[in-house]
Amino acid sequence: MIRDFVPFTAASIAAHRMRSFLTALGIAVGIAAVILLTSIGEGIHQFVLSEFTQFGTNLIAINPGKTATRGGPPVGIFGTVRPLTIDDAEALRRVPHMERVTSTTQGNADVQFGGKTRRVTIYGVGHEMAEAFQMKVQAGSFLPPDDPGAARAFAVLGAKVKQELFGAGNPLGSRIRIGSQRYRVIGVMESKGQVLGFDLDDTVYIPISRALELFNREGVMEIDLTYHSSAPLEQVVEGIRKVLMARHGREDFTITPQQKMLEVMGSVLDVLTFAVGALGGISLLVGGVGILTIMTMAVTERTSEIGLLRSLGAKRSQIQALFLGEAALLAAVGGAAGLALGFGLAQLLHAVFAALPVHTPWSYALMAEFVAVTIGLMAGVLPARSAAMMDPVAALRAE
Repeated sequence: MIRDFVPFTAASIAAHRMRSFLTALGIAVGIAAVILLTSIGEGIHQFVLSEFTQFGTNLIAINPGKTATRGGPPVGIFGTVRPLTIDDAEALRRVPHMERVTSTTQGNADVQFGGKTRRVTIYGVGHEMAEAFQMKVQAGSFLPPDDPGAARAFAVLGAKVKQELFGAGNPLGSRIRIGSQRYRVIGVMESKGQVLGFDLDDTVYIPISRALELFNREGVMEIDLTYHSSAPLEQVVEGIRKVLMARHGREDFTITPQQKMLEVMGSVLDVLTFAVGALGGISLLVGGVGILTIMTMAVTERTSEIGLLRSLGAKRSQIQALFLGEAALLAAVGGAAGLALGFGLAQLLHAVFAALPVHTPWSYALMAEFVAVTIGLMAGVLPARSAAMMDPVAALRAE
C-alpha cells in the first residue's frame, strides 16, 4: 500500500489539474510573500548592522549630559551640565585596557583654494581618530600627535573635497583657507561614501582645539574610545565612569558602548524581520483555507471512488492518509514554487533598485515550507476524516 500511495496521490492531483493548480497557487503566493518580505527585512537588518560595525565593535562613545529616566527635572535643563573637554579625553587615557582616545566636534564651514569655495562638514578630531574608526589615508598622513591644546594648522581632506578643489592635482603641502584661518593639507582620506546618510568624503579633518576655536565652542560634542577586544566591557565602562566622576563631581555624561547598542539594535531588527514575515504568513493562512475548501469539494466529488476503495478492503486509516497526502503534497509543491518565486522577485527587486539591500534568510525559507506543509495537513484533516467515515455501501450508491 505504501509503494502505491505516492503514485495514487499524484494521479489524483493530476486528474484535476486546474483545481490542483489553483490550490497550489494560493500556497505559492503566501510563501512568495513571506520570502520577499523577510528578504527585504533581513537585507535592511544586515545593512544597518554593517554600517555600524565597519568602524569596529570595541568602540565606546561618551556624550555630555545624562540620558536616563529619573525623578525630578532632567539634568542640564538649567544649563548646569558641564561640557566634555579635551582634558577629559586626555584623562581617559589612564583607564585600564584603553587603546585609543579621540574627541570630536563638527560644524559646517567654507573651504577655499585657488578661487574655488566649497561648503563642507568640518570635523575637529584627535590624532588617533583614523585608527579608532578604522579609516585609511589614501595619500600623505593623518593629523600628527601635537599638543592637544596647541595643535598646528594641519588639514586632511575627504576624497570628494580633494576632487572638487584640486581635481587630478596633488593637494599635499597646499594651503587652504577654512573660515578665517589658513591650513596646510597633509593628507587625503580614502573614499568612504555614505554612512547612515552622512557623506564622509565631503569632509575636512582638522585638530580638535582649532575646531573648537573655529566654531566658538567650549566643549567637545563626543569622546570616542577603543579598548582591547579581550577586556571585559563592564570593567572598562566602570573605569571611564570613575575618571569622569572624579573630574565632574557627578555623572553628567552618557556612556554608550557600541556593543550594547548593536545588541539592542539587532533585537529590534530581528523583531522587524519576524513581523514582516508574519504579515506574509497571513497569505499562507488564506492558502490553507483554499486547501480546506478544495479538499472538501474533492470528498464530495469522489464519494463513489471512496466507496469502491472501501469495498476493495481499504481501511479507514488508509483513506484518511490518502486525502491527507494529497493536501500535504499540494502544499509542498505550492511551497516549493513559492520559494522559487519569492527568491526570484527578491533578486529582481534588488536588480531594479540597487540601493535596496536584499538578503534571503534561508532559515525563514525552510520554516515557511514547513509551515506550508503543516497548514496543508491541518486543512486536510477534516475532509480526510469525513472521507474515512463514509459508509462504503452508501458511497457506492452515490452518483
